[in-house]
Formats: sequence, structure tokens, C-alpha cells
Amino acid sequence: MGFNKFAVIGVGKYGSNIARRLAEKGAQVFAFDNNEEKIENIKDDVAFAVTLNSTDFKILSSQKLEEMDAAVVAIGENFEATVLTAVHLMDLGVKRIIARANGADQRLILEKIGIKEILTPEDEVAFVIREKLLNPSILSFLQLSEEYEIAEIKPPKGTLNRTIEDIDFRNKYQLTLVTMRREYDIKKKGQYEVEQHVIGVPKGDTVIESRDTLVVFGTAKHVQRFIDVNES
Repeated sequence: MGFNKFAVIGVGKYGSNIARRLAEKGAQVFAFDNNEEKIENIKDDVAFAVTLNSTDFKILSSQKLEEMDAAVVAIGENFEATVLTAVHLMDLGVKRIIARANGADQRLILEKIGIKEILTPEDEVAFVIREKLLNPSILSFLQLSEEYEIAEIKPPKGTLNRTIEDIDFRNKYQLTLVTMRREYDIKKKGQYEVEQHVIGVPKGDTVIESRDTLVVFGTAKHVQRFIDVNES
């Protein structure tokens, strides 16, 4: 999976949970908050923790955040600070920015300023965020037990233009392909809109395309192996 560096900005109950979960998986986590007590509570669990005001561009730019694989803005209680911090991170050239929104209005504002990955209250389970961060190929997943999960994943490049029978999910990877979703461009009122259709139970001769989403069942270990083998 590689060595990952993440910034978590805002380490209240929600942000600190994400930071600790990432650190547990071996990621190098840099925690930031303007509350000294929150930083004291997290400092022993992460690689680096510092008290700072993330809305101050000069201070934020001194932290070399452009070297991070991703930054999570988990401030929560102050949406103005979330927006300002997100804008600063964009200006600094951070590769991947994930920000928290409470409600549709906040989501809309974050989308308008160019944030593509937005956390909503439905996402607020730390292990879900952790898995999304550590593996961008995993779009979402449902953990059924400590071992097994149902994961929605982007097709790894090694699976593209191959049939399901050829890939042999069950025998080669100990996975079950539950279903697939496929994106189509549909013309409506003179404009194209993207629609997703569930293929159902895919047949062996179904060819995997780049705009598909694969829904697989298996252990987290086997899901990760399937992605790693076919991305290399």
C-alpha cells in the first residue's frame, strides 16, 4: 500500500478518531488544531502534532502541507474556518483535500470552491474514512465483521477490457463479484448527463470498462491484494 503522509486539521472527537485510525494502519499523521488541549490529547498517538490557526495562510504554508498525500479538514464547529482552510490548502497545491460538511448548504459551498471530496454526517465512521484515504480505489465499503466487507472499487487498470471469466475473481483472488454499476452519458434536453445503471449479476463474458464500479465481497486483505496485483 505504500507509506502515506496525511494532515488532519481539527482534532476534536471526529478528527482525532480519524487521525488515530490512520496512525494505527502505519500512516504518518500530522495533526493540527488551534486548541492546545486537543493537541496535547493526540500528540502521543501521531507522528507530529502542533497548535496553530489554520485560517492563517502564512502559518499554514510553513508546515509543508504540499508534501502530504492528503489533508482532511475536520474542523466541524466553525464552517468559516473550514472554508478558509480548504482554500489555503488549494493555494498551497495539496494533492488531495477532503473537507467536512454539515448539511446540503455547506456541501454546496465546498463544491463551489472546488472541493471534490466532502464528508457528510453519514460518513462519520472513522474506519470508513481511513480506508478511503489509504486506498483511493475503494469508493465505499460496508464492514460486515472484523474480517469481511463489501467494497465498491474502481476497476484496477489490469482488469480493464478483460472479461469477468478471464479475471476469475473467486479462484484467483478469493473474492465474489456481487454486481457492477456502469456509467452512461444520456442526452436530455440537448445536454448530456451521467447516469449509473446496475448491471445485476454479471455474466462471465461481461467486459470491464473504465467507468464501471465493481462491488466485491471478501476479506479486506483479499480486496487489497486484488487492487495491488492489478494496479502494478
